[in-house]
Amino acid sequence: MDNLTIFTELFLMDVTSSGELQVLQGVLFLVIYLGALTGNLVTLTVIMTDTHLHSPMYYFISNVALIDFGSISVVVPRAVVNSMTGSKTISLTECATQVFLWLLFAAMEIALLVVMSYDRYVAICYPLHYRLIITPSLCSQATAGSWASGLVYSAIHTGTLFRLPFTKTNVIQQYFCDVPQILRISSPDVQYSEFILVVVFICFILGCAGFIFISYIKIFSTVLKMHSMEARNKAISTCTPQLSIVFLFFIAGSVAALGPIAEKPSLKNLLTAVFYSMVPPFVNPIIYCLRNREINAALGRLFNRFSAFSVKNFLAKTKVSSIIGK
Repeated sequence: MDNLTIFTELFLMDVTSSGELQVLQGVLFLVIYLGALTGNLVTLTVIMTDTHLHSPMYYFISNVALIDFGSISVVVPRAVVNSMTGSKTISLTECATQVFLWLLFAAMEIALLVVMSYDRYVAICYPLHYRLIITPSLCSQATAGSWASGLVYSAIHTGTLFRLPFTKTNVIQQYFCDVPQILRISSPDVQYSEFILVVVFICFILGCAGFIFISYIKIFSTVLKMHSMEARNKAISTCTPQLSIVFLFFIAGSVAALGPIAEKPSLKNLLTAVFYSMVPPFVNPIIYCLRNREINAALGRLFNRFSAFSVKNFLAKTKVSSIIGK
């Protein structure tokens, strides 16, 4: 099979029968993508340019922002192009690449969320030992380990999915190469291999979730014992955004893994896919900007520097114009 045909519908009607709805879907996807792109790039810029945020916690947050930028870029641009042009086909190679990259970013984010929970656990429960435990080399090793684990898992998963030709149908009832949909049209041998991989991965996810859950229980038990209200509020302000990200990620993952596999396009199927593929990368920067006081302060400093630079340039241009006029 050379090509994989993707049929997408909006509002329970055939997309090809309504060009207006097809364009509307593309515009909505584009707006979400540009919002996620802006939010994650702003988060990266603020953390990289503000020296107050050069700490392990914000180093990991910048990596999550980079992963969110990558994960939504794997899916949405092609979906926007398909909606705008009316195209409904994607090559098998491009489909495999899309699956590989999407799984890579998902696995990396899980690993980083575990590392971030450990970072907060050490910072709040053992603050005097924090700089001795969470060193720059440990941060680099943790990030490299996240990349390596993501690459290994994604390569095995993608290789298993695409090792045999599709014999049932080449129609995916989704706007991108969704793993459950690929599995639906795969051969029984591939489905059996995937079942074993999924069981192993679920066990791994449960282990990660358990580690994160225990870490935050210990964190909040320590926070409740703090006598200083300022220290308590500061600890909560650094933990609640990360905890919100964790909950959003696992809810989206549960929807993707446990939701029913659609046999035909529907509005429910579309909204479900939008939720777990677009909402987390779009919402994560908003959560950090609204809930983290240090990032809020850094944003204020960045805007002040930009405003001062703009005013300085304007005054310089005005002065040059007046000199030329004389």
